[in-house]
Amino acid sequence: MRETVRRAGRATVQLALAVGLTAFSFAFITVLLITAIGTVAAVGIWLLPEAVLLIRRIAGAKRSMVAGWTGQEIPEAYQPITGPLRDRLRIAVRDPGTFVDGRWMLANYAYGCLGLLALPLWLAALPVDGIWCGLARRRQPLVLPLISRLADLDAAWSTALLKPSPKALLAKRVEQLTQTRAGAIAAHSAELRRIERDLHDGAQARLVALSMRIGLAKRAYERDPAAGRRLLDEAQEHAEEALAELRHVVRGIHPPILTDRGLAGAVRALAASSGLDVNVQAGELEDGPRAPVAVESAAYFVVAEALTNAAKHSGSRRAGVQLARTRNGLRVVVRDDGKGGADGRDGETGGTGLPGMRRRVAALDGTFAVTSPAGGPTVIEAELPCAW
Repeated sequence: MRETVRRAGRATVQLALAVGLTAFSFAFITVLLITAIGTVAAVGIWLLPEAVLLIRRIAGAKRSMVAGWTGQEIPEAYQPITGPLRDRLRIAVRDPGTFVDGRWMLANYAYGCLGLLALPLWLAALPVDGIWCGLARRRQPLVLPLISRLADLDAAWSTALLKPSPKALLAKRVEQLTQTRAGAIAAHSAELRRIERDLHDGAQARLVALSMRIGLAKRAYERDPAAGRRLLDEAQEHAEEALAELRHVVRGIHPPILTDRGLAGAVRALAASSGLDVNVQAGELEDGPRAPVAVESAAYFVVAEALTNAAKHSGSRRAGVQLARTRNGLRVVVRDDGKGGADGRDGETGGTGLPGMRRRVAALDGTFAVTSPAGGPTVIEAELPCAW
């Protein structure tokens, strides 16, 4: 019985919040919409997108309330209302999410006051004048569960009405793909600039010096063979340095070791050369099918960048790397015990660092997260979808 009373109390709070939300939306949103639609002045037109944004916030509050009661999140799918007034008006009117929220709000005006029934139900179940009368005792097991059922009914109707339509989900998916495509293009452009810079400043400079040494050696060989041999020795050194630079550039595009030894072996080699004491857990990737090339390359890049950042900035001498198969893809976790404070939202536009990792993962429709409180530890997690 105590649990029944406790649940009825929670349901009463839930219903009271629903009544308050309904009253607020009716008092403010209705007035805003009537003003925006009925006024032909520029101010009235400007109010329409703002009213839609306010409706979204109210619907979001209702989604949070329902999730708190049922334990199940209600997804949302909105197109961002940004840009000039004409674009904001077009998006506010045509966004499928606007229809979903408007439909819920109109229905909520009808059923949002279910919570008002909780008060008479409590009065029927509780003692009268401090005396626990037999009638109240008999009614309580029957009446109190009704309050919980009212909260369940409110949550069920709200879930059905606030669930995004397939059209809204499609529009949101298109928006996500547009953003990830833009990020992939930005990362690709940054990678091309890096390769061009490495070739220009490294291998190209070495090859120019090599050509000059060979030319000098040819002119000096007839009159001073010793000087010619010395210049040829220098030319050989420049050729070896140019080859090393080219191998470095090739490893940056797609490391040959990744092809030869697979992701687990490549990451272990990467950890051995990182300058850190790295514990690699990737045993389950040793056997079985390999992930697609693009997934392995992105995972390798995440580990390489994370270990580089840890060695340069964290102040830690130890790190850990975990590679694991998941039901729908590959999970990468890199952890260091350094000073923390890493933030991938610094507006960096290059293709490296935390923003570069985020773009590479997003380009494959994966998820990326950084946890790095001040004082550490820093944990970088990436989920890359693929079929095994």
